[in-house]
Amino acid sequence: MELDAAAWAAIALSLRVATVATLVSLPIAIAVAWLLARKRFWGRGLLNGLVHLPLVLPPVVTGYLLLLAFGTQGPIGGVLRDVFGITLAFRWTGAVLAAAIMAFPLTVRAIRLGFEAVPAGLEDAASTLGASRIRVFGTVTLPLIAPAVLAGAVLGFAKALGEFGATITFVAAIPGQTQTIPSAIYGLLQVPGQTGAVASLVLVSIALAMGTLALAEWLSRRMAARIAG
Repeated sequence: MELDAAAWAAIALSLRVATVATLVSLPIAIAVAWLLARKRFWGRGLLNGLVHLPLVLPPVVTGYLLLLAFGTQGPIGGVLRDVFGITLAFRWTGAVLAAAIMAFPLTVRAIRLGFEAVPAGLEDAASTLGASRIRVFGTVTLPLIAPAVLAGAVLGFAKALGEFGATITFVAAIPGQTQTIPSAIYGLLQVPGQTGAVASLVLVSIALAMGTLALAEWLSRRMAARIAG
């Protein structure tokens, strides 16, 4: 299996985008999952719908909406550029945003199931003993939902790693700058005689996905054993 410099650049960028997208979105996903699992408030259904919207919208539509909002002429992108000097469209940071949004519903769903599996009575009991809400969350709730958080992070990472539609619409596929593994594969498919290069990237993609799942399973078992012990 031979990979040229462009293919290695696409692999490195995919790992970078997926890692940053997962790390940035995970704390927000935990907070949103907690809200949806533990609280009843006006607009809860709307929040739930917005969180899961990227799952049902065509990815290209999500990418187009990101371009409208975060492009240099968009209401948010224009402010980011003029005030903070930050440009997301057609940058690798924009790929992080697109990947994080597409992966967010899967991450939230997994973590929400973890919250719902923890009996609220355990948290109430800890509170009656004088522990603050933050301490209860950090010492009781979070350790119990750790496998769910890990599962959500892995699902989000895997989704971000394979994201294509929203990413290519929002940041295009500029070699060495915004071209990830999926967009590199798509580009090679348009060129005759690139079957070998496509096959190599496909194998790398499968290996990364399987390696991520295997690592997650191992970590999940260790966490479960530690909690049980």
